Order: sequence, then structure tokens, then C-alpha cells
Amino acid sequence: MTDHPRDLAALRRRLAEFAAARDWQPYHTPKNLAAALSVEASELLEIFQWLTPEQSARVMTDPDTAHRVRDEVADVLAYLLQFCEVLGVDPLAALEAKIERNETRFPVGEASGPED
Repeated sequence: MTDHPRDLAALRRRLAEFAAARDWQPYHTPKNLAAALSVEASELLEIFQWLTPEQSARVMTDPDTAHRVRDEVADVLAYLLQFCEVLGVDPLAALEAKIERNETRFPVGEASGPED
């Protein structure tokens, strides 16, 4: 594995530079990126499609399947970051705001998971 920046801004710049070097910007419209994001998320789902809950929990123990999962996660994240770049959305700020809204919508003690 090579030394690459792991911060979000650096990854966003790297993706933008990658697309620009290939003249892909005309294709990176919000609609196209949203569609590509959906396709990649579906490809991630496909890995788990027929697995039991127990099998899905162990998916990373098989090197080939783990590689596929990591590749699809990378594709989903790449398209999401490109989508955010095109629309000027700060994904971390959006996530923080959503968590804050959910903390208000689902107060501790009032919203819980299934009972055992």
C-alpha cells in the first residue's frame, strides 16, 4: 500500500484531478453521479444478496470477497465524494447536521431497537 493522503479534502482533490486528466467533467453531472452511486451501492449489496446474517457478518474473512467489498466501498465513496464536489456539499457537515437532527428526533429512551 502506498502513502496517500487519508483526509477527505485531499481525496476529493485527487478524484477531481483524476477526472479532469481524462476530460470526464462533462459526464459528472449530479444526475449521472447519483445514478453511478446507486449502481455501485447495488453492486455492494449484490455481494450480500443471498447470505444469511451469520454469513454476512463473516464476509471479510474470505480474502476474495473482502477484496470485492473493499472495491465496492471505494466506488461508492468515490462517487459520493464526486457528487458532493459537483453540488458543493460538505459531506462531513451534512452528516454532522443529520446526526444532530436525529438526536432530536430520536431521544435516548424513547427510540430503541428491538427488544430481546
